[in-house]
Amino acid sequence: MKTDNIQKLRANRVWLTEDACDLDDFRALAEKTTALADYPHASAVEKNVLVYDSRKVLASASTAEGRRAVLAEICEVFGDGPGVVVFKRAYEDTAVIDDASGIFSDIIEEQHRTSSGGGDHFAKPGANDRIWNSLEKHCLADPGNFAAYYGNAIVALASQAWLGPNYQMTAQVNRVNPGGAAQSAHRDYHLGFQSSAVIEQYPAHVHRLSPVLTLQGAIAHCDMPLESGPTLFLPHSQTYVPGYLALKRPEFREYFDRNHVQLPLEKGDVVFFNPALFHAAGTNRSADIKRVANLLQVSSAFGRAMETVDRRRMSAALFPALKALKASARLTDTEIANAIASCAEGYSFPTNLDRDPPVGGLAPKTQAQLMHEALREGWSDEAFVAALAELAEKKLT
Repeated sequence: MKTDNIQKLRANRVWLTEDACDLDDFRALAEKTTALADYPHASAVEKNVLVYDSRKVLASASTAEGRRAVLAEICEVFGDGPGVVVFKRAYEDTAVIDDASGIFSDIIEEQHRTSSGGGDHFAKPGANDRIWNSLEKHCLADPGNFAAYYGNAIVALASQAWLGPNYQMTAQVNRVNPGGAAQSAHRDYHLGFQSSAVIEQYPAHVHRLSPVLTLQGAIAHCDMPLESGPTLFLPHSQTYVPGYLALKRPEFREYFDRNHVQLPLEKGDVVFFNPALFHAAGTNRSADIKRVANLLQVSSAFGRAMETVDRRRMSAALFPALKALKASARLTDTEIANAIASCAEGYSFPTNLDRDPPVGGLAPKTQAQLMHEALREGWSDEAFVAALAELAEKKLT
């Protein structure tokens, strides 16, 4: 085989592209049938989605050996199985849900009163009411209710099944009001929040890595009949590795629109799913149901660097030096970009999405983008330091 052929094959293995996404390859994975016999702790398969009775699951997990078996089963559901699980009656005492709903309603009303609050990454502005960082706001408003709410055994079990111990919880409330249109089909954080041009820069193993860094969940705060628009899912779609790029293509979005499934939920049910599963909030066609879900985004303990680094202070110190090096042509533009990459924060998250919304895209501006902008436009040192401070302030809760 010619060397250039070997190099091309290797490049195609390592670098995934939007143009190379193949619908037939995807269909071979997405059209698998979920077999109940493969998941002995499940109670049913509905529309290719596994449904678990929470009380039975917790009874099975009451011993060390039983818990290990349950965790293994749920882990495989998220990985190579349908990718989505419904836990019925995860909250048997729905008074806990009702109390939390009251807290969330108060927050939403305050957002309306003050014209604050953020939009939705994947829906038109105004379609939904969104509470960013409902986790912290909930805890500060009513620590007792927070404890009862997040002390839930099913939430802990599902999170540990996919991520192991020491996971990090975040949450955002989404209220889809009557008439609220569906979201566009998407995958979630991390790669799901990037453009194709950015996604294509990450090698294939990072496409495989992104889904194991987080777990998505949704706690139903009201009964959700189909007309209220519960989440649309495409079971097994998380197994298609180039899927972050595929969803940018019209034929994949059309396939999702024709083949997604929806399950009605009851207050106190919890859904968990692989963040790479193709999904979208549905259209609320009801006349009077304000469909409220608390969206859980649980992150791996390992999604952090080993050392604490003050990148704001570093960036302020580096900027004058880069200006001088650029002016004297002692560093090329590429070398300057490399230096910025080793200094400034190049990722938009975590941030405070109330103050730092993803305007004009899926992700807010980064320190690195700010420094490139300042160099390109010839900012003064003082202006850059002030902009760094403003960016840092936006990210605080």
